[in-house]
Amino acid sequence: MKSSVLVLSVIVAALASASGPPIGGAHAETTAEVLAVQVRSQGLACNKALQATRDTKLSKPDYDVWVLKCDNATYRLGRYPDLPAKIEKLSDNDAKGSKR
Repeated sequence: MKSSVLVLSVIVAALASASGPPIGGAHAETTAEVLAVQVRSQGLACNKALQATRDTKLSKPDYDVWVLKCDNATYRLGRYPDLPAKIEKLSDNDAKGSKR
């Protein structure tokens, strides 16, 4: 009995160490990047995702609402699981017209 527990412990330890962070040049995608991909896949422009903020007032169970700020525009996305997002363009963020 003790030997089977020991073998099981070794297997669990090996699996845990194998599921560590990725090696090499891989990087984890941020929420903003994932939302930007969805915006682009639905035909809208998001050149560079800058920030994503979850709108807790409009979000509901199984329906997340996010505000995505891109370098060229700001969008509000409503997302049900496994369905295309409802995307509303809130503003243009053109550098030409803005003062910095």
